[in-house]
Amino acid sequence: MAKDKDLFDTLRAKGLRKKTASSLADAFSRVDGSPPGKAGRKAVSDLKAVVAELEDRAKGGPAKRSASAKKAAATRKRKANQRSAAAKKAARTRARSK
Repeated sequence: MAKDKDLFDTLRAKGLRKKTASSLADAFSRVDGSPPGKAGRKAVSDLKAVVAELEDRAKGGPAKRSASAKKAAATRKRKANQRSAAAKKAARTRARSK
């Protein structure tokens, strides 16, 4: 069972599974008060990644895909303006040569 009963109970109340809450409480309950080890830091980073994924999904899809779509739209708009400017320049050149 978890060494730190308060942390274990808190994690369980927040919805974590028993084994996960137990391993986290064990990782963060050191008798000498030293900072958590590699396993504790990894567990925290994994939980942060899960939370980020959930927030991303709650906001309507992956942020990376959204950013890529915005970049692609900006590129299409920029290229269209370049084509338009080139066409106008060519039309002016043709008009002067007549």
